Amino acid sequence: MGELLSSGWRMSKVAVIGAGAWGTALAIQVGRAGHRVTLVARDAATASSIKARRVNDRLPGYRLPDSLAIGHDVPDDAELQIWTVPTQHLRSSFLHFHPAGGSIVVCAKGLEAGTLRLPLEVVENVSPGRRLAILTGPNFAHEVAQGLPAAAVVASADADLRERVLVMLGTNTFRLYGNDDPVGAQLGGAAKNVIAIAAGAVLGAGLGENARAALITRGLSELRRLAIAFGGRAETVMGLSGLGDLLLTCTGPSSRNFSLGYALGRGERLSTILAGRTETTEGVPTAGALVARAGNVDLPICSAVADLLAGRMTLSQAITQLLSRPQRNE
Repeated sequence: MGELLSSGWRMSKVAVIGAGAWGTALAIQVGRAGHRVTLVARDAATASSIKARRVNDRLPGYRLPDSLAIGHDVPDDAELQIWTVPTQHLRSSFLHFHPAGGSIVVCAKGLEAGTLRLPLEVVENVSPGRRLAILTGPNFAHEVAQGLPAAAVVASADADLRERVLVMLGTNTFRLYGNDDPVGAQLGGAAKNVIAIAAGAVLGAGLGENARAALITRGLSELRRLAIAFGGRAETVMGLSGLGDLLLTCTGPSSRNFSLGYALGRGERLSTILAGRTETTEGVPTAGALVARAGNVDLPICSAVADLLAGRMTLSQAITQLLSRPQRNE
């Protein structure tokens, strides 16, 4: 049956699917929590390179523990699967791997372009009937890999799964909190990336810290309206998956979405910025999808970002539009 951990849960076999920076960091964390873990890359060549060198170039500077297995197939006996692939590749990854049984924790953030589905909705659509949870919150991969203090949310309507993931993956330096509002938690992860692009553009354009603080605060109001409209809870927005993630992504220099917005604010072209990146900038495909699914929900910041990214509006026009909104009570 395997070794019993101090928490009472036995040592489990865990697969982390997606060998990017976040997947690699989480695989390190799973091993740190005392479980047997396999990091799964999509192709054999990548898996072979990581296995031989014990280094993943997507997360430079960290030698992978010898106990961490590397593969290019999801092990059939994995009791927990942690999917870290971006939302836009989640469907194709499931179709590629055809994963066997086991509970699933999704770490993707955003909405699937075209279908406008949230990550758990994508998984349910392509592989119905699975036990599902979302792991989200204010985390940079390199800090989690290093073992610096961090916190995240495990959101699921399945109370048993939620509790199991909390106990299995949490440690003193990676504190996990349960939440039974996966819709609100997913929306926090989606909208914060779009708002972070706006926050970066504000600073890149030289509008100052006052403007960024105001934008973050008003962005939080948009997030609250989204959560309620989608059937989530307003209080979820004030937790780690909402406010916490929003603050980190709008202020942390390591944020891909913030840095993209900053470059846009300085006058760089979107195509040029994206051409120089290997990691996905989730807010770009999410912006238009989020606004489209939200329908009549009042989202001035997200709508401005969507128009800016689609080329329907210049940065100057977006700023003017936001500053020209009618005054009202907060």
